[in-house]
This record gives sequence, structure tokens and C-alpha cells, in this order.
Amino acid sequence: MPGSGMDRRRFLLGLGGLGVASWLPVSAQASLSAPVRKLSLHNLHTGEQVTASFWEEGNYLEDGLSSFSRVMRDIRRNEAFPIDPKLFDQLFLLQLRLGRQGEIQIISGYRSPLTNAMLRRQSKGVAKKSYHMLGQAVDLRLPGVSLVEVNKAARQLGVGGVGYYPSSDFVHLDTGPVRSWG
Repeated sequence: MPGSGMDRRRFLLGLGGLGVASWLPVSAQASLSAPVRKLSLHNLHTGEQVTASFWEEGNYLEDGLSSFSRVMRDIRRNEAFPIDPKLFDQLFLLQLRLGRQGEIQIISGYRSPLTNAMLRRQSKGVAKKSYHMLGQAVDLRLPGVSLVEVNKAARQLGVGGVGYYPSSDFVHLDTGPVRSWG
């Protein structure tokens, strides 16, 4: 049956959305009930910008997710990788908690294993088994919001990992276990 693959995929992605809700605090779950979730991403290394909805009427939207994955690709290898939709949910919730919408500046999204190994040789702050290699992490800034505020709000969400890197001017978010550092 034509189109049934996409219907099945949307159904499965929708179930994934339910999974996200199960690990969120009650206050965050209420925020995820918004009928439309939209983000504006700006990759600072490439200058690329995309504004798209990634969730509407209970379903993740493939077009929005794909455009975000492209902007968050490994720029050193020009390699895109599917980014975990839960990461976009976290970004959406972060903006709600901060009471603002607008551009999210991407410092680093997906990293291929080769890029991660190269960066590890250059810096002690790069994890050997980084969530970036799984499409489950982002390093970011929010224009007009202090890094201290972004870090505090991200930790208050109570989901995933939050790393604070003031000397490098970014906050790390990932969809791994709840933990924080920096």
C-alpha cells in the first residue's frame, strides 16, 4: 500500500514521543502538550539557518527533523546523521523554561567517530564515547541569554546531560542519563 511506510514511521515516531514524556518531570510533560513544536537553528560554523516545525498534532515531522539533522551535521566530514528527536524536545523545553523563542546557535551537533577522535586528541574535554557520535548531543548558545541562565534552566529541566563550558562559551545538552558537570 503506497504511503504506509510513512504512516508506520510517523506512528513509531509518535510512540517515541510518548517515551520522551515518560522520563520528563510533570512540569515538562505539560509543556510538551503544545500542538506545534518549532525551533530556529543557526549553525555558527556554516552560517546555515533553518526554522521548522518538528512536531504537530502528536507526530514528529520528518521534514523538520531532516532539516535540523542537516544543519547539525559533522561539518568536518560533511556527514549528516539522524539527530535524536528527544534532543529537539529538550531544546523546545529549554526555550519554554527561559520564556523565549528565537535562534539557537549550534556550536556542535553530530560528530563522526573520526571527527570525535581528532577533537579528543586536541582537547581533554571531548569524551571518548561522546553522545555527539550518536546524534544525541548539542553544544549551544542562545543569543541574548547568559550562559549562566541557559545552564541553570537546562539543569532545572531534569532531563539528559547538561555540561557547562563558560571558557568555551557554550552549554552541552544530551539525551543520556540525567547528570550535570562544569
